[in-house]
This record gives sequence, structure tokens and C-alpha cells, in this order.
Amino acid sequence: MKLDFNKLGGLIPAIIQDDKTNKVLMLGFMNEEALNKTMETCRVTFFSRTKNRLWTKGEESGNFLEVVSMSEDCDKDTLLIKVNPLGPVCHTGSDTCFNEKNEEHIMFLKYLQDFIIRRRQEMPEGSYTTSLFNKGIGRMAQKVGEEAVETVIEAMDGNDERLLYEGSDLLYHLIVLLTYKGYRIEDLAKELMKRHE
Repeated sequence: MKLDFNKLGGLIPAIIQDDKTNKVLMLGFMNEEALNKTMETCRVTFFSRTKNRLWTKGEESGNFLEVVSMSEDCDKDTLLIKVNPLGPVCHTGSDTCFNEKNEEHIMFLKYLQDFIIRRRQEMPEGSYTTSLFNKGIGRMAQKVGEEAVETVIEAMDGNDERLLYEGSDLLYHLIVLLTYKGYRIEDLAKELMKRHE
């Protein structure tokens, strides 16, 4: 990664984004030393302009930012760092430095599919997902049908807690089936967007 630290007198802005929710958590600044420490420890370290020293986010609170990925922008003078935050990010106790809740639950479906794809690649023994892939498309399609019926039954019975439980099972098995067929949950979203236009 070749970054241009000269434009801002030795510093570059680092945008911190939650890897699972895509929510922007904060903005900080890094010098080369902070970047090197971040890459070495896999925890975000900034250069504090007020303290004039390196500062690892969470060094006092324990709310570290664990690095998932880093990418530079097209001008190579800004970083986007995707993280797993270990607690609230802001010193005020807020989830983000913009006083927003970090609760984009819909993004978990993308994370879940990424996890299912890894399961298909690694095929660990003892995994339920592995067993579905091993049994093939017939079993996967059957499970989607079974879970759809169970979801309908719970909806008709008026048991909302069970409806959500069975609906979650349905969605999980549908994502497994999509993965097997080479599609993603986002492909369903694209189809729905086309119909909405």
C-alpha cells in the first residue's frame, strides 16, 4: 500500500467503517508510524493531533477497533478501514462519533452469506451447513419447502415468536440454496428493485 502522506503534512484521514453493518463509525488521522502499527497489531492506531503522539483506539476503554480490511482511495491519500468494533466507538459512549446507533441488521444477511460461502469452500466436518451441501440440491430445496410451510403454519396460528423463528430458518435455508446455485441474497434484492421501478 503506497499512500501519499505529503498532502496534509504527513497525515492522512482514515475513515472507520463497521465491516458487518457498513455504518461509518468515526474519522481519525494517521501518519506512517500509526499506519504501520495498525497493520502490525490489527488494531486501529491513530496519530493524535492534540496529544501529538500515537493513540490506539481503545487503549483506555478496551473498545478496540479490530481491523478486517484496509483500502486506499483513488488518490492514495485517504484510507477506508473496515473493522469489528469491540464496544462503543465514541468517547461519549455512543456507538459512533456521529451519535448514531450501529444497528444495520439487514447487513447481517450479507455477512451470513459470506459465512455460508466459507463453509462451502472449507466444508468442515460436523457443520450442519456442510451436511446440506453434501446432500445436494434436492435436500436443500426440500428444506426451503419445509421451512416455508412451518412459517405459514406459525403465521396462521398467530404465534409471532415462532413466526420469526421459522421465518429465520426459511431465510437461512434459502441463502444456502442460493449459494449452491451461485447466487447471492443481493441478487434477490436486485430482482425486487427491478420490480419496484
